[in-house]
Amino acid sequence: MKIIVNGEAFETSAPTLTALLEELGKGDAKVATSVNEAFVSKAQRADLRVQDGDRVEIVAPRQGG
Repeated sequence: MKIIVNGEAFETSAPTLTALLEELGKGDAKVATSVNEAFVSKAQRADLRVQDGDRVEIVAPRQGG
């Protein structure tokens, strides 16, 4: 299926958001996620099914000021 990850087109067969993060090499990373502009908590990722056309945002925390 085709989805958008951080503004870039991406082809995946990952069934869930957790599986998508694993596929992208971010399975153990501390990141914030949203799908179609709705925040998805870490606890919800395994249950959230990725669907064709979804817009996924993955954001890593930053330090500084």
